[in-house]
Amino acid sequence: MLQTVDVGDRSLDSYRGVAPDAILDRLRELSAGLRGLRVLHLNATPYGGGVSELLRSVIPVLNDLGLVAEWKVISGDESFFSVTKAIHNGLQGAERGLTEAERATYAATSERNAALLEEVYDVIVVHDPQPAAILPLHGKGGSRWIWRCHIDTASPNPEVWAFLRSYLDGYDAAIFTMREFLPPDLPTARAEMVPPAIDPLSPKNLDIGEQTALQVLSWIGIDLDRPLVTQISRFDPWKDPLGVIAAYKLAREEVPGLQLALAGSMALDDPEGWEIYREIQSASEGDPLIHLFTNLTGVGNIEVNAFQRLSQVVIQKSLREGFGLVVSEALWKGTPVVAGRAGGIPLQLADGVGGVLVESIEECAQAIVSLLGDPDLAAELGRSGRERVREHFLLPRLILDELTLIRDLAAGVPITPPSAERDPVCGMVLTKPDTAPSAAFAGATYWFCSEDCRARFELTPERYVGKHVGGEG
Repeated sequence: MLQTVDVGDRSLDSYRGVAPDAILDRLRELSAGLRGLRVLHLNATPYGGGVSELLRSVIPVLNDLGLVAEWKVISGDESFFSVTKAIHNGLQGAERGLTEAERATYAATSERNAALLEEVYDVIVVHDPQPAAILPLHGKGGSRWIWRCHIDTASPNPEVWAFLRSYLDGYDAAIFTMREFLPPDLPTARAEMVPPAIDPLSPKNLDIGEQTALQVLSWIGIDLDRPLVTQISRFDPWKDPLGVIAAYKLAREEVPGLQLALAGSMALDDPEGWEIYREIQSASEGDPLIHLFTNLTGVGNIEVNAFQRLSQVVIQKSLREGFGLVVSEALWKGTPVVAGRAGGIPLQLADGVGGVLVESIEECAQAIVSLLGDPDLAAELGRSGRERVREHFLLPRLILDELTLIRDLAAGVPITPPSAERDPVCGMVLTKPDTAPSAAFAGATYWFCSEDCRARFELTPERYVGKHVGGEG
């Protein structure tokens, strides 16, 4: 039997006064028709990274809504997770392919995990490449199967994509973060675009108060009398930690005494992380103002919360990105963000709110210096970013989007065109469509979460309404 991950209890009503009431009301109404539905979420690890954080929050709310929801994880050794990391990198465009031995390792481990899936569910949501082969090796049965891809698959390595694609034929639907991430010749009958979200009530995001945050950072060695910039991410080359260090060193030439904190999680399914960690150690060696932390050295959710709350600027200099939830996490705490123009990050920083998008080390350094030198601008960006997160990137919106798809699949409802309640570009539910930006096309009016989404729609409107898929982000 696959390992079940234990989770706590959480009521949807806990989000009253935090998330928009319109979303909470619609979620309660939608879920009334799904009571008793058995749903399994399946991924590779119970900790480390955005997927496990999301599931720890999603599962309790689904159960509160009357569904029977469980979270299970597959198992594998280091060789298997080295292969799945190579698949992950290949889907993001890395040139390295897969050897025959690696393909065999993936297939053999997947077959063992498939044999351990013994329970019966109405809907099974499989996250990312690691467990993707479970469906064809286990058999579909009477379940509806959804593949949820959290990766930037806009320009995948053709060989790696062809290998993974061969395991996706039986899925009823796939979910991507953005329309641009739709890979070529996706075999699923339906594709939905559902940006992820943060849980404002999780230990990483709840309001711990400034005094507690100060005590936490002081305890782990941060000098709170000096300015601080921070990047929170896995130790992954696509997050460009070495580029962050280079940008920080440029910024420090103009801001003497500036500190940099790099904090990341070591996850079971990411053996490459240790290699990147050692590269960061080497690049920062001998610099007492660069602080390097991991979850294995005592930096967990509360410490990350404090870093995002008290840093003058949070950095997310991603080169490729699925979404980058740390951007919304920082904005929720009112902290401005300097981030790479990658993946779902521009959606979070749409219309110039929340921070500055950059495309080089030099631009990153310049943006850091600019925000440190203009506290009023930094505060305004933080305020506007928090409001955008409240409207679009909190957990109840994500659950509403996903349950809408689950309801349709469970009932065999055909795909329907975009409605006034959803942005046709990013797929997000709109809480106030009457006041949102709008555009007309082919005799119909469409509404958007931002001017950026409207502009993208107006460039190629047929792209977003012609095939009646869910949207993009």
